[in-house]
Amino acid sequence: MGLFSKLLKHDTGSITAPPSGPIAGLKPAITLAEFFDTKYYPHAESTRKRPKVVGQTFDKHMRASIGALRFDELDNNALDTWVRDQVKQRYLPGTINKHIFLVNRLLNLARRWGYIDQNTCEDRLIKRLPMGDYKQRFLTVEEIAKVLKSAQADQHPFMHHILKLLILTGARSGEARLARWCDIDLHKRIWTVPVSKNGRARRIVLSGAAVELLHEIRERNAVFHLSTRQGEYVFQNPRFRRPYNCFFSSWERIRRGAGLPNVRIHDLRHTYASLLINKGASLYEVQKLLGHFHISMTERYAHLMPNTLAERVEIVAGLVK
Repeated sequence: MGLFSKLLKHDTGSITAPPSGPIAGLKPAITLAEFFDTKYYPHAESTRKRPKVVGQTFDKHMRASIGALRFDELDNNALDTWVRDQVKQRYLPGTINKHIFLVNRLLNLARRWGYIDQNTCEDRLIKRLPMGDYKQRFLTVEEIAKVLKSAQADQHPFMHHILKLLILTGARSGEARLARWCDIDLHKRIWTVPVSKNGRARRIVLSGAAVELLHEIRERNAVFHLSTRQGEYVFQNPRFRRPYNCFFSSWERIRRGAGLPNVRIHDLRHTYASLLINKGASLYEVQKLLGHFHISMTERYAHLMPNTLAERVEIVAGLVK
């Protein structure tokens, strides 16, 4: 129960020394783990899409390290130490920042619900680690072929179809994992994601190849006697007849079989965007197809279209004599 407490301890802001007596209006002091178990987690169950993942993160990274600390013990020194410990354990900055986000969320809710003084809370909020330049990996057409060939030879009954669907649509792996047949309109060629990463519904436009693939997936389900009724998941584990929890172990086998051990499954989404832009799609079109809420997310692909920009500046040049 200390990991979550450690996150709170590693807050990079400076903390004011706690008052010697209780602050008027504040609720009795409790530990971070007590607050998480009795206050935050019940709240997360009704407000978050995957509360169990939050619970697992707290248990693994905070409960044992900082969970036993009361809020008045979660000072900057403790929080900074928690962050340094994760760095020493070689966690990636992005992973540590996810933990920091959760700790800051707990601190803010504790303040709002009267367990922490307003000023004390703001001083303790943890600064995120610098991420450096955003890394992108785009697969070539040849590499895509290698991935699909490796997936076809893999023991997973659906992995070839899953990866091909991701490449053809730019969908996130979690969106494919939780897709239901009722979300897909093959006639209109629209796949509706009820709740996307940004918390909003989004529509994925299906190409002819994607529609054909989904028909193949229906036939594949029939081979395993899996239902394809409207409410059923598109990809079900034939053994348990439930959606897959993740694809990580299968993806690890497939990418190594393809000779691409450092390619992430999310890179298939980047590849979809790069293929669109290289064939003349605008950033606005890519934004809509990827379901980005802000254009800033799509602008990371702007460097892929330098030739297009060079052509565009000639429009004005040709008009000025």
